[in-house]
Amino acid sequence: MREILGRRLQRLRNRLQSLRPAPPQGDAAAHLEAALDCAVTWQWPVLPAVGRSGADGARCACPDPDCVVPGAHPFDPGLLAATTDPRMVAWWWANRPGASVLLATGGSAPCAVSLPAGAAARAVVRLDAQGMRLGPIVATPTRWSLLVAPYSLERLGELLYAKDHVPSSLRFHGEGGYLLLPPSAAIGGGQVRWEREPGGANGSGAVAGELWLPEVEAVVDALVEASSGASGGGSRLAY
Repeated sequence: MREILGRRLQRLRNRLQSLRPAPPQGDAAAHLEAALDCAVTWQWPVLPAVGRSGADGARCACPDPDCVVPGAHPFDPGLLAATTDPRMVAWWWANRPGASVLLATGGSAPCAVSLPAGAAARAVVRLDAQGMRLGPIVATPTRWSLLVAPYSLERLGELLYAKDHVPSSLRFHGEGGYLLLPPSAAIGGGQVRWEREPGGANGSGAVAGELWLPEVEAVVDALVEASSGASGGGSRLAY
């Protein structure tokens, strides 16, 4: 089935050639490829991140001079514009080649739980040892994000309220949120990469383009425990 989806995606790319003013090269081509793969193969709504400005590219292109996630958040288009339409995706990246890829989390799309990289690696080892079936994992030099099945804010609130404490280093990307996807540039330097790829050998399998994802309840205990000893951990999370 993955092979069939791959051929379908290639046919779509071929038909979309006329929408691009010039064939992208290098990093720009990789970002477009990744955005199309997410939108078409996995039916994840995506959009380009705002980007950076200035001679050194250190400032965010948004109007906020003190932006805490420079170049790594939605702006124009806004988050609600995220789409799985390959024509729109191709048009965006034709006009903004090399833009980072953002997943709009929640709704029918995956949600995610992120925590410091070292703590996440320990949690994944523990979950693997328990025989837990994990989904894709997005990694940056400082944080990992485990993709999970969609959850509502109400469901998450009830789940966390039952915990004695929730470390502040643990973050939840649910409905109305977003997540940087590979091969985007990570905040603070480095690259976003797949620690476990969608449909990979040690990640979740796929049937007809639908990706299996664990429920948040299945992984949250291990993530809370692992992140309790991480920097900034131990405080109760406001949600």
